[in-house]
Amino acid sequence: MLVALLGAALVLQAGWYDASAVRPHFQFVHTLLERGMQQSVRFHARGIQAPEPAAQAVARGGAAFRRSCEQCHGGPGVAQGAIGLSMQPVPGPLADAARRWRPRELYWITAKGIKMSGMPAWGFHLPEQEIWDIVAFLGALPGMTPAAYQEIAVAPPSTAQPVDVSGSNAPTGGNRARGRLALTQYACHSCHLLPGVTGPQTFVGPNLDGLGQRAFIAGKLPRTEENLIRWIMAPQEVKPGSSMPPLGVSERDARDMAAYLLEH
Repeated sequence: MLVALLGAALVLQAGWYDASAVRPHFQFVHTLLERGMQQSVRFHARGIQAPEPAAQAVARGGAAFRRSCEQCHGGPGVAQGAIGLSMQPVPGPLADAARRWRPRELYWITAKGIKMSGMPAWGFHLPEQEIWDIVAFLGALPGMTPAAYQEIAVAPPSTAQPVDVSGSNAPTGGNRARGRLALTQYACHSCHLLPGVTGPQTFVGPNLDGLGQRAFIAGKLPRTEENLIRWIMAPQEVKPGSSMPPLGVSERDARDMAAYLLEH
C-alpha cells in the first residue's frame, strides 16, 4: 500500500498524469467512478418523496431543459453543444435516464449536481417545481420525436425561489451554513480566497478572510450587513466600472452569503 501511494505521488508530482480533457480516463477508472456515483445518488436520494407530476409538467420541463440542459446533453435530433461534446467524462444524451434512475434520483442529481463531472447543482438557480418538471420531461423523453421536441419553446428564466439544497432547517434569513454553500454555487471562490471554502489559490479578487473585521466593503461602503448584501447583488451600481460582475444573486442568497462572510 505504501509503495502504491508513493508511486501515485511520484506520478502526480512529476506531471506525468495527463489532466487534459482530450485524454479520457482509463476504462477501469471510469467504471469505478461511475459505480461510486450511482451508489452515492441512490443513498443520498433515498428519503426524497417524488410528487405526482403537475399538469403541463412535461411541457414546462421540456422548455426548462432546452434552456438549461440541451447545451450539454442535447435532445431528440439535437446534438450537444461544443461544451458538452468536449467534456470528459462526456455528458451524454438523457434519452435513457428515466430507465436508469428513479424520479427522486433524477431530482437529486439535477438539484445537487455531481462533482468532478461538470454536472452543475441547479438547486441554487432553479425553483423546486421547475426541477420536478425537468424530471417529468425526462420520463417522457424516450418516446419523444425530434419534431415534438422542436415544438417546445425555450423557457425564460424563472423568477420563483430556487430550492434549498443546503440540507439546513435553519431560518432562511442570514443562514450562515447556507451562505457558505451559496458562495460555491455562485463560483465566488473562483476569484476570491474564502474562509472555510475549498478552492483554488486565486488572486483575481481580494482575499475575503477577515471581511467581518474590515471598516469598508469594496473600499467604499461602511461594513454593514445591508451594504454587503447590496454589494453582492449589484456591484456595478455600488461601484461603476468595478471588475466584480453581477451574478444574478437573489436577496435570500446574498443575505446568507453576507451572514457567513461577516462572521469571519
